[in-house]
Amino acid sequence: MVIDKLKQLEAAKARLAELQQAVAQQLRRELAGLPGKYGFESAKEFIAALTEATAGKSKGRGKASAKVAAGSAPKKSTGRRKRAVITDTTRAEVKKLTEAGKTGSEIAKAVGISLPSVQNIKKALGLVKARK
Repeated sequence: MVIDKLKQLEAAKARLAELQQAVAQQLRRELAGLPGKYGFESAKEFIAALTEATAGKSKGRGKASAKVAAGSAPKKSTGRRKRAVITDTTRAEVKKLTEAGKTGSEIAKAVGISLPSVQNIKKALGLVKARK
């Protein structure tokens, strides 16, 4: 009985490998035909047109692309990020967290400012060592 199940499993694995290979071949054929489908002479022209059409847009990596792939709509960009207001309280919090041994990225998340802002505050407070 177990031997029969093992044989079925091996047959299923072989069939899966065949299907994966067939899908890969079909995908290559369809991708090769895309330039002609959209009226381009070569793949190079097609790629140039794609690059131009997507200039300034996301490269398709990261959380937003993963959400799109998962089926949820990405958040609309509202343009530039709002500038953080660095107050004396913010500086004191950065100093306290730095002295507590937190990393710059941990501090940035805790305080709600960017990592470069944390670095600038640390530099202004004299909390970073000078480069040699």
